[in-house]
Amino acid sequence: MSKKELLKVIVLGDSSVGKTSLMNQFVSKKFSTQYKATIGADFLTKEVMIEDKMCSLSIWDTAGQERFHSLGFAFFRGSDACVLVFDITVPKTFENVNNWRDEFLMQTTPEDPDNFPFVLIGNKVDMENMRQVQQKQVTNWCRSKGNIPYFECSAKDGTNVENAFVTLAKRALSVAKEDIIQRNEGLTDFGDEPKPQQNTGCSC
Repeated sequence: MSKKELLKVIVLGDSSVGKTSLMNQFVSKKFSTQYKATIGADFLTKEVMIEDKMCSLSIWDTAGQERFHSLGFAFFRGSDACVLVFDITVPKTFENVNNWRDEFLMQTTPEDPDNFPFVLIGNKVDMENMRQVQQKQVTNWCRSKGNIPYFECSAKDGTNVENAFVTLAKRALSVAKEDIIQRNEGLTDFGDEPKPQQNTGCSC
């Protein structure tokens, strides 16, 4: 059996958009109405099968409050993928998604920021009657950022939650595979390298 792939996933977004609830719904299929703000960061793990490969996702939930931002940055290091979350009933949370993405890229400095694996989740579609953020403006933003996949989800009833995280894992695996191929290609071409001279012991 091939070795298990380990992927570190960061979940970012404003306070109260449902980051913790989305994680709990994905990992344990549970939803709680008891809200408790995340302090600093917390994480859960889940194993998923992606194209005949077992992946272990380490999903980090970061605090959305301003005063915890500096704490969160420490947890960004080594991330393989990122979930950006906003609340479809609160326009400001969507406006701030751009800041979260920019801050994440600035802190992690990936080799290829344009192709870093993101997904965007518009949470709380179970509250459709209170929607304030229209799909078209979200899809336009996603297109402008390199076609980031967008999912409208409900942490409460589970709508699209699994799809969003599995899609992200697939993208992360695909990017990791391309990185390995590129690194290997860079290592195999030794044709132009000078060969070391043998020491004959002659001092003439």
